[in-house]
Amino acid sequence: MSNVMVDCDWLNTHLGDKHLVLLDAFMLKIVGKEPIEYSEFITIPGALPLDIESDFCDNQSAQLHALPTPQQFTKQLQKLGINNQTKVVIFDNQGIYSAPRAWWTFKVMGFDNVWVLDGGLPAWIEKGYPTSSAYAQETNSGDFAASYSPDKVIDYKALLSDLNNAQQLLVDARGRARFNAEVAEPRPGVRAGRIPNSVNLPFASLMDGNRFKSKQALSELFFEIGASNVQRLVFSCGSGITACILILAAHEIGLSDTILYDGSWAEWGSNEALPLAD
Repeated sequence: MSNVMVDCDWLNTHLGDKHLVLLDAFMLKIVGKEPIEYSEFITIPGALPLDIESDFCDNQSAQLHALPTPQQFTKQLQKLGINNQTKVVIFDNQGIYSAPRAWWTFKVMGFDNVWVLDGGLPAWIEKGYPTSSAYAQETNSGDFAASYSPDKVIDYKALLSDLNNAQQLLVDARGRARFNAEVAEPRPGVRAGRIPNSVNLPFASLMDGNRFKSKQALSELFFEIGASNVQRLVFSCGSGITACILILAAHEIGLSDTILYDGSWAEWGSNEALPLAD
């Protein structure tokens, strides 16, 4: 296992561990890739459900896919039976798509004992490991309490005031056509374009099938955008979900000074007062 990921062989060996909690972090709408569709429900044995869009988003916020509040996060983790000594492994049914968002949410809320399953459910099925047609049910309550880390998230005001910081690189995970304003945004009322001084690294470019490319290939992609020349990396996307795929990849290759612009383009592109790149 790496600092941020485990493979299917490791998970299969440790499925019965007393302190392991396995989470299936799912989203109903997949944007930016061709969705993997299943003819019937399937998951990994022992997995608990984690609905990103309802359990792990603050739906009282005007911001699309806003991170949960610390109180909401605490309530969800206690419901899932998670304690400070728990080891959490997160996967999704698309390979690597929504699991990184859940992983980064854990990190933002002060829980570090968390990993993502490399290749997710597709890799698990490919390995021929057992599957289940139903989620497990947690019967114990956990006692973990969130401790929010503001240094892992940035809002549009702070980002705007720091756009010309030479020691910061703003990386956009959207596809090139959206980044270059060659196509309209999928969300009504959102302008086409990009944030000034941002660079593009489409999350799909990091993938080899349903899992990440090799560490060497990932390192080369980050090197090409200038990631090794700055002190910190800020990540954006459409609404704060796929930016976390880039954050996970950055940590996988040792780039750990990472920040999420949670509002992302859904927020920036909707605010006429915020500048667009020329």
